[in-house]
Amino acid sequence: MGNPIGIKLQLLAGIYHPSTKILSSSLPRIGKHRQSRRLVLGFGVSFLSQFTNMSDGAKSFTAFAARQKGAVEKVLENVEWPEQFPFKDEDFLRFDESPDTTFYESPRFVTHIDDPAINALTKYYSEVFPPSNTPGVALLDMCSSWISHYPKGYKQSRIAGMGLNEEELKRNPVLTEYVAQDLNVDPKLPYEDNTFDLITNVVSVDYLTKPLVIFKEMSRILKPGGLAIMSFSNRCFWTKAISIWTSTGDSDHVMIVGAYFHYAGGFEPPKAVDISPNPGRTDPMYIVYSRKLSA
Repeated sequence: MGNPIGIKLQLLAGIYHPSTKILSSSLPRIGKHRQSRRLVLGFGVSFLSQFTNMSDGAKSFTAFAARQKGAVEKVLENVEWPEQFPFKDEDFLRFDESPDTTFYESPRFVTHIDDPAINALTKYYSEVFPPSNTPGVALLDMCSSWISHYPKGYKQSRIAGMGLNEEELKRNPVLTEYVAQDLNVDPKLPYEDNTFDLITNVVSVDYLTKPLVIFKEMSRILKPGGLAIMSFSNRCFWTKAISIWTSTGDSDHVMIVGAYFHYAGGFEPPKAVDISPNPGRTDPMYIVYSRKLSA
């Protein structure tokens, strides 16, 4: 059987997967911070290819089917995970390895997905979030910015934000507190154990170079039964996204994030949801989520 997702990873330096849309503000930095890029990826590619070549219908997707609503949701069903974390350090290299604090030094008061995708994410949040003003509920928006896409008027006594640009975080009206921190330099989350009921991360999981450490930290700071929601599209600052992400497609991204949850430990089996509002016409939007195991 051929490769039904179409991940032919015969990549040359600087080539990206055609389904990944580049956010234009990343392009001017290529010349300034150009660094050598690996010609091939690490062992993680062979891990992903296991699933692209399986005859099991739950794992077989064509590039077209992967964009059809509902197909991506099957990616994390009945996965037989390898015993060891399948990704190599090389899979987390970026085209631009300059400090992220430099890249994000100037605030960007823009949105990185289109309005239909934003609306779909906000609607999803409205369906799974605890009700506003629930006593004792605390949320963390990780890799936050000037907007979190939470439902209009949503409030809790504690909604913490973490991000790279302090000016953006100051503008975010939903946050009750914030911390400016580069998670790729210091992945330790500055919170006590069992603090949060919910963690969100919007279109930023593809930039994490130490994801396993961070997902372990997420498990630590979540309360038992707490929910972690990772949302992503096919847009990114390509020079800052990790190589395993820019070299693979949407279904693979679901598998990658699912692997983070699985190998971090302390989480229930991860699940995927396709909330893309208009497949093929507007930005896709995917959710991979899991709950911390109850004590």
